[in-house]
Amino acid sequence: MRTSLLAFVVAALLAACEKKTEPAPAPVASSSISVKEKEFIAPEPSSLKMFAQLPPAAPPKDVPAERITLGRMLYFEERLSKNHDISCNSCHDLARYGVDGEKTSPGHKKARGDRNSPTSYNAYLHFRQFWDGRAADVEEQATGPILNPVEMALPDEKRVVEVLSSMPEYVELFKKAFPDEKEPISLKNVGRAIGAFERGLSTPGRFDKYLAGTKSALTTDELKGLAKFLDTGCTTCHAGALLGGDKYQKLGLIKPWPNTNDEGRAKVTKADGDKMFFKVPSLRNVAKTAPYFHDGSVATLEEAVKLMASHQLGQELSADDVKSIVTFLKALTGDLPPADYIKKPELPKSTPKTPKADPA
Repeated sequence: MRTSLLAFVVAALLAACEKKTEPAPAPVASSSISVKEKEFIAPEPSSLKMFAQLPPAAPPKDVPAERITLGRMLYFEERLSKNHDISCNSCHDLARYGVDGEKTSPGHKKARGDRNSPTSYNAYLHFRQFWDGRAADVEEQATGPILNPVEMALPDEKRVVEVLSSMPEYVELFKKAFPDEKEPISLKNVGRAIGAFERGLSTPGRFDKYLAGTKSALTTDELKGLAKFLDTGCTTCHAGALLGGDKYQKLGLIKPWPNTNDEGRAKVTKADGDKMFFKVPSLRNVAKTAPYFHDGSVATLEEAVKLMASHQLGQELSADDVKSIVTFLKALTGDLPPADYIKKPELPKSTPKTPKADPA
C-alpha cells in the first residue's frame, strides 16, 4: 500500500515538472508581425448587371444611304447659319469627341448661350435631348440650333428652305434622300437627315469588351477604380449602356448646389418640382469632353468627381479615391467611327442666293 502510494506521488510530481518546464511561446513585438494586404478581387463582368454594352450603331430602318450622306453634309454645312460661319460641327466637333472644349459655345456674332454643348457621340441613345430634355430625339434636336437666335440664328423655316433650295446640288440630294415626298426640302427633313447620320456616331471601347467577358480589357488599376465607383454609389445615376443619359436628377440632391441661376428642366415645364433637375450626362468618353456640368463651370474630371460625390451622395472622397475613380472613367474612352464617316465631306460649291445678314 505504501509502495503504491509512493509510486503515485512520484508520477504526479514528474507530470507536474514536465508541464512546468514546457517552453512558453516567445513574445513577438507587434511591429514585426507581417500582415498580408487583402487581395483585390476584381468585379466579375457577369456581376455588372447595372451596365450594358453599347448597341451597334443603328440608322433607322429603311433609311436610304443617300439620307445618311445628306445628313453628314448638313452636319458640316455652315451655310445653315445666318452668317454662313457656324455648323453643327462647330460646337460638336467630331474630331474632338463631339465637343468644342468651351464652357459655352460661341454662336451668332460670337454670342454665347448659358449651357455647355454636350457631345454628339452616342447622343442618339439618350432618352431625351438637351440638358433639360426639351427634344425627344436627335432628329428633333438637330433643328433647334438652326433657328436659335444665339446659335445659328436663321429666322425661320422659310429661310432654311430658301438657302437649301438655292443650291442645285442640295435640291438633288434631298430628292434622293426623300424620294417619296413632293417637297423634300423642309426643316423637318433637315433634322431627319442629320439624325440619320448621328445614329452612326457610336463609340464602343474597352469597357464593352470587359462587359462581354474579356477580363484583360481593363487594367488592375482601372478595375480598382471601377470597384471604388461602385462602392461610392455612383451607379445611382450613372448606369446602363451610357452610364447616364437615361433619367433626370436634381443637381444638389444631398448638399445644395452653389449656383442655382439655371433652374434646369423647370425652365421648360415651369414646375417648381423640376427646379435644378437636369438630364444625367453620359460618362462615355467623359475624359475627352471637358469642361463639365451644364454650365461648363468645372475644368477637370477630378474636381467633377469630388463635387458629385459631395453634393449628390454626401461623401467627401480622399484624393486617392478620386484618382482611382478617374482612372476608371478614363477607361470609358471609346473608339471613334471610321475617319471617312466623321471627316468633313466635300460640300456643294454653289453660293446661296440668300445673302449673309448682320455680319459680326
